Amino acid sequence: MNFSRVVVVFFALSPFAFGASKEIMELQRDVALLQDQVRNLQSSLDQKVASIQTLTQQTLDSVNRTNTAVAVMENRFNDTMKQQQQSLNGPVANVGQKLDQMSEDFRAVRESVLDMNTRMGKLDAKIADLENLINTVRAPAAAPPPASGAAPGGDPNSNFAPGPSGATAGPPQGLQAGALYTSAYSDQLAGKYDIAFQEFSDYLRYFGNTELAPNAQYSIADIHYRKADYNSALTAFDAVLEKFPENPKTPDARYMKAMCLMKLGRNDSAAREFRDVYSRYANDHPDTAAKAKAQLREMGLTVGTTAKRRRPN
Repeated sequence: MNFSRVVVVFFALSPFAFGASKEIMELQRDVALLQDQVRNLQSSLDQKVASIQTLTQQTLDSVNRTNTAVAVMENRFNDTMKQQQQSLNGPVANVGQKLDQMSEDFRAVRESVLDMNTRMGKLDAKIADLENLINTVRAPAAAPPPASGAAPGGDPNSNFAPGPSGATAGPPQGLQAGALYTSAYSDQLAGKYDIAFQEFSDYLRYFGNTELAPNAQYSIADIHYRKADYNSALTAFDAVLEKFPENPKTPDARYMKAMCLMKLGRNDSAAREFRDVYSRYANDHPDTAAKAKAQLREMGLTVGTTAKRRRPN
């Protein structure tokens, strides 16, 4: 009885069991297929990762080699630059020293040229004085008749020459204009300024209307300047310009007037005088004009600018 029931149940459930087994087999087949795909995918991924690692390692090796090559090149470049710098330091230093030396030499040459121009101007003035002196000695001025007593207003220490029409006391008996001027000029050249000053003053007192009177007045101003009495020198140079406005000493008197103003610290007035000298005598007396221009340059000025910097005295 029981056995029969079991058989009946078995046959009743056998279709269902057969269907379930088929589904399980299909599922197992799908799982196996999926596992194969996973294994294939894993294998492919492993190959790609290995390939990437290989490429990465190769890249790193290449970068390291590049870094090494760059470092070597940098070291070589630095060494080369150091060698070139060391090789150039000496020549560059020598060139710098030579440029400095050339600059000093050029400055010395410029100063020498200016000094030479000044000396040439003084030499020209002395030659002119000698020519005037020779002419005077050859044809000495007739001495006026002696008169007793001093002339009204006669002052042997005066810096000013009497006018041509002014009355003067007669010179001592036998005193000649040429001899007196020659003696004064010789004493000035010898540095006997006090004696020369008195002699030139006597010349202006007794022979103030002769050809060498402007030279005598200029020499008196020059003696004051050499003795650093710049106020008296300024007055005496003004006397040359006022008493003898047109004579060979006029350009030098104007230039020396400007020098006195500069020595007295009156730089603006000095600059105006230097410019006036340059504008007046650039063509007729180029040496004097060149000296005036050089003084303006020393003051930091030009012939056409206003005062910007004052030269210390």
